[in-house]
Parts: sequence; C-alpha cells; structure tokens
Amino acid sequence: MRPSAAHANRLTDAERQAFAVDVADYLTRSPRQLPSRHLYDALGSALFEAICELPWYGITRAERVLLERHGADILARLRPLHRLVELGPGSGAKLATLLDARRSTRSVAVHLIDVSAAALDLSARTLRDVDGVVVVPHQTTYEAGLVEIASAPRAASGRTLVLFLGSNIGNFDPPGADEFLRGIRASLAAGDALLVGADLVKPERDLLRAYDDPLGITAAFNRNLLVRINRELGGDFELEDFAHRAVWNPEHARVEMHLVSLGRAHVRIPAASLDVVFEPGETIWTESSYKYEPESAIAMLERAGFERADQWIDRSARFALTLVEAV
Repeated sequence: MRPSAAHANRLTDAERQAFAVDVADYLTRSPRQLPSRHLYDALGSALFEAICELPWYGITRAERVLLERHGADILARLRPLHRLVELGPGSGAKLATLLDARRSTRSVAVHLIDVSAAALDLSARTLRDVDGVVVVPHQTTYEAGLVEIASAPRAASGRTLVLFLGSNIGNFDPPGADEFLRGIRASLAAGDALLVGADLVKPERDLLRAYDDPLGITAAFNRNLLVRINRELGGDFELEDFAHRAVWNPEHARVEMHLVSLGRAHVRIPAASLDVVFEPGETIWTESSYKYEPESAIAMLERAGFERADQWIDRSARFALTLVEAV
C-alpha cells in the first residue's frame, strides 16, 4: 500500500535533527545555500516527476529512448548479470525500460537506493510486475546503501550493474563528483559496471527553459523547500517573499537554481536555532546542474577507476549514456 503524503513526510527524530543541522549550517554560509537532497520530500518528489514530463525538460525522454534502443546491448555486455543497483530510482520507469530489454527472465535482484520513502514506494510498484525481478529497497543515502550492498553475500559468478541516471551526477561539483564516483568504484568488484546518464552542454535558452519552465512547476519544486522547512523545522518563511531564479553559469558549465528574497525578510527556524535576515535580492542557492561534453564525462569516470565500455548519445537532445567497467 502506498503511504499517505502525511506518512511519507514524517521524519524520524534523527532525520529531523540531520535536516536541522544542514539548514543551520548552509543558511549561514556565504552565499547562503541549502543542499539539493532536501528538495525531495514526498511533494518535491511528485513535482520532480511532473518536471520530467514537461516539453522543455528533455533529459528523461532522451534517456528513455537511449535505454530502449541500446538496453539489450548494455545487458548483453554484462552477462551473467547478478544484480542491478539504481541510485535515485525516481518512478522506476527507466529501470523498467532497461529490464524489458532482457533476453531472458532469469531472476535478478534489483536494489533501489533513495532517501525518499515515497520514491522507493513508487519505483517498487512500477517494477513489481516485471518478471524475474526481486526488488530490495534501501531507504538511505547513496553512500550508505552502496556499503550495505557491497557487504552482502554475492553469487560466485555474476556481475553487478549500478545505474546513476537522470544526469544526477550533475548535482555534484567536480571534486564532489570525483569523490562520489570513487566511492561507487570502491563498492564494486573488477568487471562490475556503472551506467551514467549525463546531460550535455546545449544553448543557454534551452537550458534555462528546462529549469524555469513556463508552467512554473520547477519554481514550485524549488519553493517547496521552504514549505518543508516550515513544516518540519517550525520555520516561518513567507513563500510570496521568495522567487525562483535559474541562471546559466558558462564558466563552470552549470545551471544554478536560487531562491531570491524579494524584500527584507526576517525568518526564524526554531528547530535549527536560527534567526536570519535576508536582504532584498539576497539568494539561497539550492541546486547546481553541471553539464558535460561527451569526452569530459568519460574522463571523469576514468579518473574514478573505470574504463570506457561504450557511450550512446542523443544528439538532438544533447544527452549521453556512458557505460564503464570497474578495473
């Protein structure tokens, strides 16, 4: 049974404390920030799924087309496949697309790792009718989930494929991406594989429409972070005092999302022991989405201890799927 929104939004004491620590830390930095992982409560996850259907946000459609076209080739390279691990499975639709390309229904364990209970529930329901699939959810961080899986017994033969799709790698700055990918490599054995989706650099107008859509869904997704702070930490943000802004930073090849204070705003967040004043025009930096060139994506993966197996590019949507193997 799918949990209600209220249940999905309910945090444990430890989760609430960790959230409060992050808010107190990042909102007192210069510039003010909030970690993008906190965008994905139950409502945030639902809004993101809506963003993926927008005509201006082509990442999901391009990735799904590439998986449909090349899924059989990807899986054929990894025989015998023992288990699949997806980091941040979203709705589970892309993983289902890949599984549909199997040429046999031999049983495979599918491990889903996400901090969002709502996302795990949705993806598990998507995959429950796929033949030969045993779904194992892990409600935790990517890093902790990979450690759990790496420490579990594995078959004497068989390979592991980790999926990190949706250009989620772009949410890490370059040093953070390198560290994260090295962590994935450390959880794998030689011969295991990683499939990464990466959005490529494209015209600025196209990028900004993807992150500041005319329907305002991305703006709602961004501002929901303030709703979450109010609900879970007792904050008193007034939503109408903050606007969504997306900007392209060509020097660093990233789209940035910000919340902009429209006037002077005095905000109290009791659970974070925080009392802060925002000046007019001051921003909270909530997300970065780095964009790549095909070869820069491969170089990043090679630095982490992988070698290129193949790469598939949707040239019209400017999106790449890159398959690498642990060495």
